Amino acid sequence: MKKNFTGGLNSLLGEQPKKVTPAKKRAINQKAKYSAMLDESKKQLIEVNSEKAKRGRPVTQTKEITKSSQEGTKENETRATFIINEDLLDKLKAVAYWDRMLIKDVINTALFTYIDNYEKKKGVINTNPITNKNVIIYTIPKR
Repeated sequence: MKKNFTGGLNSLLGEQPKKVTPAKKRAINQKAKYSAMLDESKKQLIEVNSEKAKRGRPVTQTKEITKSSQEGTKENETRATFIINEDLLDKLKAVAYWDRMLIKDVINTALFTYIDNYEKKKGVINTNPITNKNVIIYTIPKR
């Protein structure tokens, strides 16, 4: 006679009645209580977090953006990219580090100083050199 093991151990040993001791009942009840308390505290935490202000850098975008290079900048600022000598850049970064300034602030200070000295020597710079639209500009190509 062959034994059939497809039913598992319970088929061999027979179904055992489950005994629940009073200590086990208390543990089950406590687990249910803690689970309910945890669910409630999760709900409260979600409510509190949804009411809190968002963290991070505040959005202070009140200016009208006319160019894509102005996105993410403050009023009267625009993003520009320049090619610069590496040694000059290293010195610029060192000045910013030792003076505890942002690199952009060091560059702004340097450019303001340069423009101010230039205007003292040569007069006010006209930022719109061609105001008369009737003027025709001819360019001579290099040979």
